[in-house]
Amino acid sequence: MDPLLVLGYKKTLNLEDVPQLANCDSADVVFAHFRNNIESDGDDSGIDDRISTLKFVKALILSTWKEILWTALLSIVCTLASYVGPYLIDAFVLYLNSPLQLKYKGYVLVFIFFLSKLMKCLSERHLFFQLRKMGNRVRAALFAIIYKKSLRLSSQSKRDHTSGQSINLLSVDVERTGFFSWYLHDLWRVPAQIVLALLILYKSLGLASLAAFVATIILMLANVPLGKLQKKFQGELMDSKDHRMKATSEALRNIRILKLQGWEMKFLAKIIKLRNFETRWLKKLIYTSVITSFIYLSAPMFVSMITFGFCILTGIPLESGKILSALATFEILQGSIYNLPDTISMVVQTKVSLDRITSFLCLDDLHPNIVQRLPREDTDVAIEIVDGSFSWDLHSINLTLKDINFRMYHGMRVAICGSIGSGKSSLLSCILGEMPKVSGAIKLNGTKAYVAQSPWIQSGKIVDNILFGKEMDNERYQMILEACSLKKDLELCAFGDQTIIGERGINLSGGQKQRIQIARALYHDADIYLLDDPFSAVDAHTGTHLFKECLLGILGSKTVIYVTHQVEFLSSADLILVMRDGRITQAGKYEEILSSGTNFMELVGEHKKALVEFNFVDRRIALDNLTNGKEDGSILCSEKSIQDNKKGESKNHKTEKLVRPEGQLVQQEEREKGGVSLSVYWKYITATYKGAFVPLILLAQILFQLLVIASSYWMVLATPVSEDVRLHIKGSTLIFVYVVLTLGISLCILIRSILIVIVGYKTATLLFNKMHFCIFRAPLSFFDSTPNGRILNRSSIDQSAVDTTIPHQIEEVLISIIRFLGTAAVMSQVAWQMLLVFIPMTVTCIWYQKYYISTARELSRLVGVCQAPIIQHFSESSLGSTTIRCFDQEERFINTNLKLVDEYFRPKFFLSGAMEWLCFRMDMLASITYAASLIFLISMLKGVLSPAIVGLAVTYGLRFSLHGVIWDLSSLENKIIAIERIQQYSCIPSEPPLLVEENRPNCEWPSKGKIDIVDLQVRYAPHFPLVLRGLTCTFPGGMKIGIVGRTGSGKSTLVQTLFRMLEPTTGQIWIDGINIAKIGLHELRSRLSIIPQDPTMFEGTLRSNLDPIEEYTDEQIWEALDRCQLGDEVRKKEAMLDSAVTENGENWSIGQRQLVCLGRVLLKRSKVLVLDEATASIDTATDYLIQQTLRQHFSRSTIITIAHRITSILDTDMVLFLDNGLILEYDSPAKLLEIKSSSFAKLVKEYTQRCNL
Repeated sequence: MDPLLVLGYKKTLNLEDVPQLANCDSADVVFAHFRNNIESDGDDSGIDDRISTLKFVKALILSTWKEILWTALLSIVCTLASYVGPYLIDAFVLYLNSPLQLKYKGYVLVFIFFLSKLMKCLSERHLFFQLRKMGNRVRAALFAIIYKKSLRLSSQSKRDHTSGQSINLLSVDVERTGFFSWYLHDLWRVPAQIVLALLILYKSLGLASLAAFVATIILMLANVPLGKLQKKFQGELMDSKDHRMKATSEALRNIRILKLQGWEMKFLAKIIKLRNFETRWLKKLIYTSVITSFIYLSAPMFVSMITFGFCILTGIPLESGKILSALATFEILQGSIYNLPDTISMVVQTKVSLDRITSFLCLDDLHPNIVQRLPREDTDVAIEIVDGSFSWDLHSINLTLKDINFRMYHGMRVAICGSIGSGKSSLLSCILGEMPKVSGAIKLNGTKAYVAQSPWIQSGKIVDNILFGKEMDNERYQMILEACSLKKDLELCAFGDQTIIGERGINLSGGQKQRIQIARALYHDADIYLLDDPFSAVDAHTGTHLFKECLLGILGSKTVIYVTHQVEFLSSADLILVMRDGRITQAGKYEEILSSGTNFMELVGEHKKALVEFNFVDRRIALDNLTNGKEDGSILCSEKSIQDNKKGESKNHKTEKLVRPEGQLVQQEEREKGGVSLSVYWKYITATYKGAFVPLILLAQILFQLLVIASSYWMVLATPVSEDVRLHIKGSTLIFVYVVLTLGISLCILIRSILIVIVGYKTATLLFNKMHFCIFRAPLSFFDSTPNGRILNRSSIDQSAVDTTIPHQIEEVLISIIRFLGTAAVMSQVAWQMLLVFIPMTVTCIWYQKYYISTARELSRLVGVCQAPIIQHFSESSLGSTTIRCFDQEERFINTNLKLVDEYFRPKFFLSGAMEWLCFRMDMLASITYAASLIFLISMLKGVLSPAIVGLAVTYGLRFSLHGVIWDLSSLENKIIAIERIQQYSCIPSEPPLLVEENRPNCEWPSKGKIDIVDLQVRYAPHFPLVLRGLTCTFPGGMKIGIVGRTGSGKSTLVQTLFRMLEPTTGQIWIDGINIAKIGLHELRSRLSIIPQDPTMFEGTLRSNLDPIEEYTDEQIWEALDRCQLGDEVRKKEAMLDSAVTENGENWSIGQRQLVCLGRVLLKRSKVLVLDEATASIDTATDYLIQQTLRQHFSRSTIITIAHRITSILDTDMVLFLDNGLILEYDSPAKLLEIKSSSFAKLVKEYTQRCNL
């Protein structure tokens, strides 16, 4: 430990400074050992076999049996050594009282006292270190097995067990199970200590020891109902915490949509409500623990009162030596009786946690044999499904896919089309083996790659997302970047492909995420490609490029199945499957199906209708001209000006890149440096009632200590030193005074415990509310650069510490400081010369503590910082488990998890070492001081002082050590970091106010919907380049505006600025003559409507999704559902408006989710409506119906449409063409189409040519 402590004393430690763990402690070795034990127990069916809690505990014990035996041995030595002192005190008092005793006998006694303290010190230090090490091993094994299980869960299991529960498993249950190692030996040690104590009492007080035994048993029995209550409250508390974490996790995941809709405060209120429900159980739990600790802190006084009372009643002689021996024994007995409730409570809590972990491990896995693998050489068939029926919910009578039959040969291109909810994505899922099979067979020949409909991007570098575990082949890599149109995007990033992506690809546009996904699949060079609507999120130009370069080019010889809503991509397929209601209704080539009519005709017909339906003839003429390639004279902006513009841009971007090359979006997690500021402690203790209870708590504890000392003095001074001296006072008086003092002590304990619990609970509530308010009011940039894992960590682990651990730790510190001062006072009162030994010892201890704390503090902070990545990686992997499994990357992800676990346990392991390093030195100093005091007492003061008083000093000296104080202070400092971390997130810069009283627009605003944009410049963060670079234009009220441009040109950024998700660097936006920067955010966002790019649904019911604020009647909601084409679908469901929506809306297709978002807008009826890729995930026919709906119901509203489908844009009144944050063109579609060289005309031409392929 010394080199690390020296380094930590000189500089602030970083993770690189912490040495690696020994191989036997590394997570992969520990996990392998644990897994073997689970699999070898019972039969060989491994983890898939139902694991009982008993079997699980057995595997844990087998994994750590060596440590258990070693710690048991140390525990025995430590227990025996602690009883030597009480056993010999009687002899020591008799020696002091007898003038004829030989001097060497005194020195022998002193040597035995010193040796016992030395043995206790050595065995205890090793015991504690080994217990911590064992706890870490258990945690590592649990982290690994839970992670591995999460990658294999079936879809049904994922629905039943949400991500919030899984995060709680990792953050709370694993921690608690690992912490149980501390209490493991208490199960037998406490009874052993009680037996030893009774033997010593029997030697001193004879039959009175039976009274002590009975009293102890009464106290222990009193604990049984309390233990049961605690178990119940603990279980309820964990369940309510799960619900809160689930809601928090969902809100954070969808914070963008909550802010866009102005719902964030509604969701915050929901979380606070869940927290209030949780605190009801928390209160019950902590008040139960108050009663428990009250009983057990009063225990020594209660037992001694009964024992001494019994002695007086039965006439057993009481001598001061025997009383001191009994008091010292009761003191140790207090430790074991005090540990007993803790142990029982920990057994209860650990049992709850183990049950939760085993029930998670018993959830159903994906069935490994859904897909039958064919040998490579035997057949030309790539995929075959025979009589396949599949269902997401096996308990439901409604099948998701019915009577599926089709065969695909190697090298075929198969397109799947159909209306929303027809089962297209489900068909891909069943080929991947993700969907439970009811009947039939699926055969697959070759490796597969998958592109999901909603992109799954890992946080990390772009290059790592594309390589996805493969070796870098630069030539292939560059070719794929070119094919996926990613080169230009990467040039615009300051760090190129080394740019770090935020959580869930937060700093990428929808199109960029989709193209990175496609690049990942292409780089994997698989045999079979499954692409789920890969072109919906990209613009028309990029879509055509991707189709030609990727599908027809790189994947020309591969087997490809692609789902698409874009009819123009169907003609290139060798086979088209048309789906309806979970069945394949038609299959064949494009011409064959076209001639056979029915469903396919509807799709193509709607597409054609959408393509040619222009509002006036000029548009059709312009389109014809373009398709036929006729020239047109008038040009809006000449080729040259466009070229100049582009040159200017690339130059501009280069300078931007040169100026600010630093500053990735996601920075490393902040951690405070140096000592925990006193202001953290001060804020904590003064948070409730301005700290009014603190003096009362101090007073109660000081009074408690004084009464304990007074009761000891009373018993010692009022009783004779030896048998031949009679009692000075009546036995009844002796015991009456002792009972009064004992009752006073018990009262002080009760008052102190209740006050601490009240302060702790109220402070926890205040801190929780303040932190969550600040998080929900934080600007979007905070969420872009802060992984959710960090926020969830503070909301679960740190909040747990504030709820229960910190108040308990403060109580411990208070007890140990005042106890140390009391002990020092009793010992010094015997002879002031003792201070000559105490003072240097105290100074040395404080110096050691100062030397140690700089290292320990940073290690403790590193532990906090290294825990978030485990949780973040876990939640990210759970979301992308389908992609991970498809690419056969489970092993790599499990290894990454093990590496993160090792990084977490490195500082944790060395923190344990540092603690024991300090405690060993403290204990040694205390032992030497104690021995010196005893020698001083027997050589200098024998015969001068009353032997009883000297004996009392020796008894108090047995527990004399600064180690307890320093230990508790250090533990508190390590735990108080939780407050520090919560306070970090309680002072995040807030968004502008939700309401500005002096600038409140009238309730009719906006009445026309006219939007003026003036010199708008926007960047995502101070160190990022400008995304919008000086936009000026006007959107007239009631007009339909289409915004087009290549992916990454700034379209979505403009929308975010309109909703003030981003504040402009310079420039203004005015709506109906009001500068939006001057009004409150809620006033703005609640008056505008948006259908966002990523359709979001929240867990709950359909009604709560359409109307979270509960403003509308059922009739209005049904009307909105009918208008957005969802009414019939919802009526089919049993619960109708109360139909369940699972986490992330997983039980609704993406197209249906998009329609629900449309339903929200139809309910709101705003004057300004923004469609951000709103119809990307739906087929052309439904898109056409939606456009009709919007045209009908928002005829007088300003509709701003960002779309990659040109058909959605052609119908607008004006088109704004953006390129790299600048306006390239802005005019009506008809005029832009007349100008053949305009960018918009080129885009439309490309689209129409693509449609005529």
